[in-house]
Amino acid sequence: MPYTTEFFTTSSGRSPVEEFLDSLDLRTRQKFLYTRSLLEEFGVKLSMPFCKYLQSDIYELRFTGREGALRVLYFFIKDDSIVFTNGFLKKTRKAPRKEIELAINRRKTFLEESL
Repeated sequence: MPYTTEFFTTSSGRSPVEEFLDSLDLRTRQKFLYTRSLLEEFGVKLSMPFCKYLQSDIYELRFTGREGALRVLYFFIKDDSIVFTNGFLKKTRKAPRKEIELAINRRKTFLEESL
């Protein structure tokens, strides 16, 4: 069953992940689109090296571009939907705590607004 993906939007209407992706090289954006298509096809069954569970229902979509190792964090809703929360250039071995906390907070906001 195919999954659908969407981008988290702030209360002011901004889409942080789309802004992050727009800042990347064209070939890097294409790599994101390819990895996203795998996620939409396989969902929770997609694993390393493309995806990794972090914590608190937050996962990271992993891809590499001209800029380096890139990550887009996301979570699942219902049985067939995925919401991308934030993206960043990975500079350390572990995902930055600040980025994980941001994804957790955006997930909470999204779920509260969906009720």
